[in-house]
Amino acid sequence: MPRPRSLTSAAIAAAAVAVLDRDGLSGLTMRAVAKELRIATMGLYRYVADRDELELLVVDHLLADIDLTPPADPDWRDRIAALLDRMRTTVSAHPAAIPLVVRHRQSAPNSLRWIEAMLTVLADAGFTGIGRVLAQRTLMAFLLGHLENEHYGPLSGAGTAAMAQLMPADYPLLVQTATEARNIDADTEFRLGLETVLRGLAP
Repeated sequence: MPRPRSLTSAAIAAAAVAVLDRDGLSGLTMRAVAKELRIATMGLYRYVADRDELELLVVDHLLADIDLTPPADPDWRDRIAALLDRMRTTVSAHPAAIPLVVRHRQSAPNSLRWIEAMLTVLADAGFTGIGRVLAQRTLMAFLLGHLENEHYGPLSGAGTAAMAQLMPADYPLLVQTATEARNIDADTEFRLGLETVLRGLAP
């Protein structure tokens, strides 16, 4: 391997994302990222202490370009929906990174900025105290659950198809629901699901 050159955090993160997109989460190793950068594995340790720090770099890099400015819409639900959709679109482009976003959402600086933007909208809408805590937590749970469902158990996937083929006598509602679910695309699932959640939240 050539002698390690000076590397930026952005370059390291971009290389790690390339490995993730190509080889999946199991392929994300210090060695694989070093190879992507064309340096020795030990050279990478000059910049990144361990796998945990590498994952944090990846999450922060992925979320760096999310627009944190809510739309100038008077309805707080529309402003929240826009922020959630931007996060969903960004993360969905790199499905293998979803577990990393779940794991590091409370420490990656750009994730914290996104959460702050969400809390600002909720605060402006009148959410305070425990109500604001639970509103933010509920919205985050919906987003993360949707991302995991979309990429690991999509409605259009084999799991739904298998449930639709079960014996109706044994699982009448499951078969009926799975059959209907197969016709719902991911965008519709996200939009209608979020509308349902937002209807239940009030300051």
